[in-house]
Amino acid sequence: MNGAMPQPLPETKRCGLKPHITVFPYPAQGHFLPLLDLTHQLCLRALTVSVIVTPKNLPYLSSLLSAHPSSVSAVTLPFPHHPLIPSGVENVKDLGCSGNPLIMASLCQLREPILNWLSSHPNPPVALISDFFLAWTKDLGVPRFAFFSSGAFLASILHFVSDNLHVFESTEPVCLSDLPGSPVFRTEHLPALFPQFPSSQDESDCAINFSSYGCIFNSCECLEEEYMEFVKQNVSQNRVFGVGPLSSTGLRKGDSDSDVDAKALLSWLDGCPDGSVLYICFGSQKALSKDQCDALALGLEKSMTRFVWVVKKDPIPDGFEDRVAGRGKIVRGWAPQVVMLSHVAVGGFLSHCGWNSVLEAMASGTMVLAWPMEADQFVDARLLVDHMGVAVSVCEGGKTVPEPHELSRVIGETMGEGGREMRARAKDMGQKAQAATAAGGSSTEDLERLVKELSSL
Repeated sequence: MNGAMPQPLPETKRCGLKPHITVFPYPAQGHFLPLLDLTHQLCLRALTVSVIVTPKNLPYLSSLLSAHPSSVSAVTLPFPHHPLIPSGVENVKDLGCSGNPLIMASLCQLREPILNWLSSHPNPPVALISDFFLAWTKDLGVPRFAFFSSGAFLASILHFVSDNLHVFESTEPVCLSDLPGSPVFRTEHLPALFPQFPSSQDESDCAINFSSYGCIFNSCECLEEEYMEFVKQNVSQNRVFGVGPLSSTGLRKGDSDSDVDAKALLSWLDGCPDGSVLYICFGSQKALSKDQCDALALGLEKSMTRFVWVVKKDPIPDGFEDRVAGRGKIVRGWAPQVVMLSHVAVGGFLSHCGWNSVLEAMASGTMVLAWPMEADQFVDARLLVDHMGVAVSVCEGGKTVPEPHELSRVIGETMGEGGREMRARAKDMGQKAQAATAAGGSSTEDLERLVKELSSL
């Protein structure tokens, strides 16, 4: 290994110092924010944290730095140059999901700067918590805990794929026989262990794997007990921690480009019958095509269901808002999703099934109408539909255009009497998820166990 490693402080100098750890988030919103939420929880439990960021991602830390001025500090390192990444781009949101391999490849170049920082620190960190996309950080000479912003079901599938790379050589459906329930997936719905990197990039630096001192999941036993147990059997059992659903506790802020009046929107919801509103949002990355927007708009119009549709640059059909005035709202920009899902009037969530959205739905006890776009979202949707029974599939694929009449039928039935049992299961799941993060809950206990582990290093 290149670079000098930090020497431990003498015991006399360590006396009285709070345990110091380093956190290294991956610069994509769905990865970055949950790890900051975990950092907040660690600071509340008397740990000192240094967060590694690049300059344009530093604003994400503003609320955390304000809340914990004496416990959190930023380690700001220049974003490494990459010939295929435009100048000034440092976050996946500016490239789209296809930019993940480029961002991952570029961040590998931070190895030497991080080693230099570690070697010069007067109180070097005892541990590193880094995103599971940053596998190379296991070789920095510090015990590394991999943070999974996704669930244990996806992690279990990644583990299976790592031992069975030949499955991608066929187009036949794959039975994941080692996993609980032996789920069957089409190969195009399986997440790739090795993203498609430029030929010059060493894949071993960026492979997604379990090679770490410990694993931390933004999930909990009640959401995916079988798969949490599977991970424990395949990793060090005493170092697997389910600490979710992590709560933003007010540390996250919405985008400033929203023209929604949140108070007016919530006031409108107050006037709707309980469980009558379908909330629609496809995350921070995906914008629907014109054909997809036309089909969804027609399906909503025909279903006669109340709805709130959060859009970014999606081309909403001309005249649509006028035709659904009174029973439908279009929100352009950011919306207070957690607050919306928790509102008594919201009875369903039409979602791309990104893991953060899944957790927010489950924590609020809201059933999901699933339209997965990417491979990891197909996994999440399968968990909701087949394993939990708290979701129904309405469409599949990032380029698929739903049939409007069928979409209308599914929305109408699910939001009506036909979805009664599903809504009840979702509500029960919500109560279990909330109990997990309460005093004495499984996630709270795992968080305390994690802090004890970190403090003992």
